[in-house]
Amino acid sequence: MSSVLFVVTGARTWTLSDGTEHPTGYWAEELLAPYRLLTAAGHDVVFATPGGVAPVADASSLGEGDAAALASIPHLNTPLVLADVDSGDHAAVYYPGGHGPMQDLAVDADSAALIAATIAGGRPLAAVCHGLAALLPARTAEGEPIVAGRRITGFSDEEERIGGLADRAPFLLETALRDLGADIEVTDPWSDHTIVDGLLITGQNPQSSTSAAQALVAALA
Repeated sequence: MSSVLFVVTGARTWTLSDGTEHPTGYWAEELLAPYRLLTAAGHDVVFATPGGVAPVADASSLGEGDAAALASIPHLNTPLVLADVDSGDHAAVYYPGGHGPMQDLAVDADSAALIAATIAGGRPLAAVCHGLAALLPARTAEGEPIVAGRRITGFSDEEERIGGLADRAPFLLETALRDLGADIEVTDPWSDHTIVDGLLITGQNPQSSTSAAQALVAALA
């Protein structure tokens, strides 16, 4: 079956606007649920991070049994170096969230190039929650934002406020995506909400992990 690349944040902290280093990483559910669905559908999952560093789950995202489940995933702790990845080697790319992508993938040129190549190559690209921060630096061949004019969703400003970090966040994801021309649609906080715009699949929050993954499985069928 197909190979699906998971691009995971390598950040362990998020630098807030007041200089505070907020502990973070990737969000466990946003990695586990898609991993389980994709592998159950027969796909291989490959991991990459900036610099090839071992990714860390946000401690606040770990439910019962999650740590053991993550530890059992082959090669999660020995990911590929993102800069060395050839998008053509993978049938699809997926970005889980957690606040980590707001720190590294939001400004990562290798990730931006991978996203542009994936979309230009007509391959599915999926992202959930703060994973959409990786879309911010991505540009088309004409230099336009990848998200301009695209129907997407992502972690809402209201959800960031409820979480208590909006006032200290260097930027708010929903606002940043809208400022780039995205047609971003969000629903009630913590509601399952996935949008499919062609081969671009986006989920609003952790609760959308399964529906986004199901859409990705369908796109690969």
